[in-house]
Amino acid sequence: MKPDASISYQQVVFRDRTAGFAFLTRSTATSEHTIEWDDGNTYPVVDVEISSESHPFYTGKARTLDAEGRVAQFERRYGQDGQGGEPPVAG
Repeated sequence: MKPDASISYQQVVFRDRTAGFAFLTRSTATSEHTIEWDDGNTYPVVDVEISSESHPFYTGKARTLDAEGRVAQFERRYGQDGQGGEPPVAG
């Protein structure tokens, strides 16, 4: 990094509007919008589309694949032995 370059590392609020969740952390992200936090101070706020509060993996609402149904579909399509039906006839 250049010795004369300065990076503004400050406290910023990240807000997930879909979940109504916000958290205060330190970041180099900036924003023209501000929010008054619980401690009475005003901080820049960065709106995010998804966070741990709304992501399906973290909320437990992730869609799971039906593994048994996929196996049955494979067996119907390719047969029990997985060879794809009758072997070709030579001749």
